Amino acid sequence: MTRRRVFSAFAVVVTAFAQAPVANDFTAVKTFYESGVDRTGIVGSGLALLHGDEIVFEDFHGQARRTPPQPVDRNTAFHWASITKTFTGISIMQLRDRGLLRLDDPVVKYVPELSAVHDPWGPIDAITIRQVMSHSTGFREATWPWHDQAWQPFEPTEWSQVVAMLPYTDVAFRPGTRYSYSNLAVIFLGRIIQHLTGDEFQIYVDKNILKPLEMYHSYFNRAPYHLLQYRSASFTIHNGNLVEAPFDFDTGITVSNGGLNAPIADMEKYLAFLAGSPEKKDVYNQILKRASLEEMWQPQIEAPLDGEDAAGNAKEKDWLGLSFFIHEARGHKLIGHSGGQNGFISHFYLEPASRRAYIVAYNTDATDTDRNTRRFDRDLRDYFIDHFFRAP
Repeated sequence: MTRRRVFSAFAVVVTAFAQAPVANDFTAVKTFYESGVDRTGIVGSGLALLHGDEIVFEDFHGQARRTPPQPVDRNTAFHWASITKTFTGISIMQLRDRGLLRLDDPVVKYVPELSAVHDPWGPIDAITIRQVMSHSTGFREATWPWHDQAWQPFEPTEWSQVVAMLPYTDVAFRPGTRYSYSNLAVIFLGRIIQHLTGDEFQIYVDKNILKPLEMYHSYFNRAPYHLLQYRSASFTIHNGNLVEAPFDFDTGITVSNGGLNAPIADMEKYLAFLAGSPEKKDVYNQILKRASLEEMWQPQIEAPLDGEDAAGNAKEKDWLGLSFFIHEARGHKLIGHSGGQNGFISHFYLEPASRRAYIVAYNTDATDTDRNTRRFDRDLRDYFIDHFFRAP
């Protein structure tokens, strides 16, 4: 069993932050985090910090639901949206390690419907599984071509709907030459998993990742009846108006790029797996060999730079690995992913060198200038880069 400890502020200073580059305690972390949540207008949020498989800090703030009031706690299920893609990538690597596919196989080998796509750059079989995992295929970002329209369902519910759009889908640039995030392409990975295993995507992941990690309160799309009471509502704030988003929604055929729901308590187990543990090496290696996991964290293609200084030099760098983002800033190399859908915003980062990681989720997407969830989310990342991860 993974040991779980929530330390007092004093114990944190002595242990978890003993080697941090600046003086810290969790009183400061708690204040920074909660004041930002309140200032932004976020209804409810959860945060956890880990060192290896040790939980060194948790904080749950605000409400999971407003009517009747239900506070966020470690059992509250958030929607993790695109963080699901990291589970999809691990599933593909499992199949690779079993000899069922190669990363440089053409996607059309397993998804023959792609032959209908218009590719002005060459044959469609030039697009590989590796390029899908590194978001360098040239496929559009959205699943629907008209994704900005405010209507439901906001994602296709059936594979046949995606197939019907393929003859009207084109490849925007020569595959493998640059980064362009594509939700559409990740659906094809889900189809590959189903084709090779005979299991629907969510069943395969449940059997081969969630259950081995004892993530027993995690699920895809709509909640099981016995877990519905824990599911968080979600909200948007735009032009000063707080609006509740559709509750307990279904991501349809896009489940492989954004269908995961889980409490912070379960996601801590996932981060502990990513961080690695000598005590649980045998269990973790049954899910995915450490070498294969670290292979996913090697840069495949450079992503847009995250800002420049006054001289025009890049302050930070981002790459795509295989289904994971790689972020370098101020001497730290972090592995992570973010998610955002239907009012939920989230992200996690792991520093493999120090085995430190954190994960945060919000149930409110505020887009106003003075109340902006994504701006606060970025500020929180920068705060932890400076105050939590080990000095290089």
